Amino acid sequence: MRVLVVDDHPVVRGGLEGLLAAAGDLQVVGSAEDGAQAVAAVERLRPDVVLMDLRMPVLDGASATGRIRREHPEVHVLVLTTYETDADIVRAVEAGATGYLLKDTPLAQLADAVRAAARGETVLAAPVAARLQARRGQGGDALTPRELQVLAAVARGATNAEVGRELFIGEATVKTHLLRAFAKLGVDDRTHAVTVAMERGLLPPPS
Repeated sequence: MRVLVVDDHPVVRGGLEGLLAAAGDLQVVGSAEDGAQAVAAVERLRPDVVLMDLRMPVLDGASATGRIRREHPEVHVLVLTTYETDADIVRAVEAGATGYLLKDTPLAQLADAVRAAARGETVLAAPVAARLQARRGQGGDALTPRELQVLAAVARGATNAEVGRELFIGEATVKTHLLRAFAKLGVDDRTHAVTVAMERGLLPPPS
């Protein structure tokens, strides 16, 4: 799996490149120090996953994510940042990020998240899910009909692309619905989202 590392700190970029390379099945094909460089590098290198910082000069991570997802929808963007403010999270999700992780994420979890992102799966750090859930207030647990449709399709084993074709929506929209469902259910991956939804009676149990 081809990975592009984007961060404005050289030490962080170098550290991430070394950590990901050590995973064996992940190939770091390049790096960038700001969002504008990231957009150009994606055009040139065509990675499977972009590991994207948020607060950078020239072009910030959320804006770069939006451009990458519009111009190269097959490329998945996984945000990796020290920031977990509501505004940062919402901007990244709405820009089309596949997931949102914090820089204290353990190496093994980070590598798994990159693999999941390459498969088009949505990844959300537990603290971020908790912040989104709290932001929605007391009514936050109520899933919308569309979110339930997406989860039902996921429960049947459908990929994000398959869900999009089934519901006549874009893959990025599927990911946005999943991220919102994760936040409302207080989970951080697809499997737990389906499990919790079934436990709450929101989805029928497997036949």
